Amino acid sequence: MGDGMCCSSTMRRLWVCVLLVSIACRLSLAQDVAGTPKEAELNDNITIFTRILDGLLDGYDNRLRPGLGEKVTEIKTNIFVTSFGPVSDTEMEYTIDVFFRQSWKDERLCFKGPMEMLPLNNLLASNIWTPDTFFLNGKKSIAHNMTTPNKLLRLKDDGTLLYTMRLTISAECPMQLEDFPMDAHACPLKFGSYAYPVSEVVYMWSGEQAKSVVVAEEGSRLNQYHLIRQTEGTEDIYTSRGQYTVMMAHFYLKRKIGYFVIQTYMPCFMTVILSQVSFWLNRESVPARTVFGVTTVLTMTTLSISARNSLPKVAYATAMDWFIAVCYAFVFSALIEFATVNYFTKRSWAWDGKKAMEAQQPKKKDHLALSKKPNNTCLSGVNYTTNLTKDASISTISNSTAVQLKPSEAKAPDPKKTYNSVSKIDKMSRIVFPVLFGTFNLVYWATYLNREPVIKGAV
Repeated sequence: MGDGMCCSSTMRRLWVCVLLVSIACRLSLAQDVAGTPKEAELNDNITIFTRILDGLLDGYDNRLRPGLGEKVTEIKTNIFVTSFGPVSDTEMEYTIDVFFRQSWKDERLCFKGPMEMLPLNNLLASNIWTPDTFFLNGKKSIAHNMTTPNKLLRLKDDGTLLYTMRLTISAECPMQLEDFPMDAHACPLKFGSYAYPVSEVVYMWSGEQAKSVVVAEEGSRLNQYHLIRQTEGTEDIYTSRGQYTVMMAHFYLKRKIGYFVIQTYMPCFMTVILSQVSFWLNRESVPARTVFGVTTVLTMTTLSISARNSLPKVAYATAMDWFIAVCYAFVFSALIEFATVNYFTKRSWAWDGKKAMEAQQPKKKDHLALSKKPNNTCLSGVNYTTNLTKDASISTISNSTAVQLKPSEAKAPDPKKTYNSVSKIDKMSRIVFPVLFGTFNLVYWATYLNREPVIKGAV
């Protein structure tokens, strides 16, 4: 009996020790867990969201749009422009860098969890349905993939998705260049669904329409334009497959005229003034006036060709073309004016010289007749000596007559006096040409600077 009691008491002590050790271990573990509650909660959330996503994608068919056969899918969009430009006049296109945002609701992705919104990366986008948005007037679009695809996906607990991507788009910009370089343009950006008509998918601007397209304050990359404003709108287009909704954003541009004033207008203006300098040169300065005329004509030809290099080959005349054409006409008219003056100058010189020579010839004949008469009297004096005194007196008279004729010969009209006279045509041109050119400039600049430019495709 005594031995049995000892064994039982020993066993009890062992069980008590084991129980105490287990309780101590559990307390230590509880303290370790209590020391990192955030890590435990995070691990629990990751596990929960992993299970949520696995459950959402289980049986999900990304080939079918949300609400198929029940209702129309609404796609809400907005655009944030990070940089605008450059604009190519020759290609009639522009480049724009944007954050393109789309939002829609997919009830198949509703969930319940500790968070209202799940921040996800772009990998999930390939497993769910996304809109088939394309840009109607886009020539080239680039989705940025460095260092990873620049895409963002957010999922709310009610199934609303926010899908954002960074794009660089080269789009068409139809231009009307009649007022160039005082022109303005509205460059559109059009996008919509490629396959779904309005009976299945409808696009709309998110929030207030005036704030759906925003341009960064320092987002302009334009050297020749001012970005005045931007507008948003929608339009419906009809095709053989049905009616489609097209979203439109217009960017209004006003051209800066300073570059063209320096490169084209001022050289043309100075060339015309230089051509009119020839009116103040003597009309016998044929080489100088010819150089003025030919050089200015060639200069205007070069300026007209260089001005067209920065423009597309349009079939109509621009405002700059009209200015260059009128300047060319003034320069060419100055050359024609010199040709006219030179033509009449030659005829006047030949006629005046002929008249002067005819007026001088009779006096030369009289001088020769008088000079021959003394010689005859001298010859007669050899035969008749009684007349020597008379003949000597006649000879003296003839010599004095010859001396008196010399001043009359000096007073003969000099034909060169008409050669340096100023032409009446030059006198008129010195006044008419500057007045006409100044009037043209006043009318030209007052017309184009004060009128509203024609904007193609404006809304």
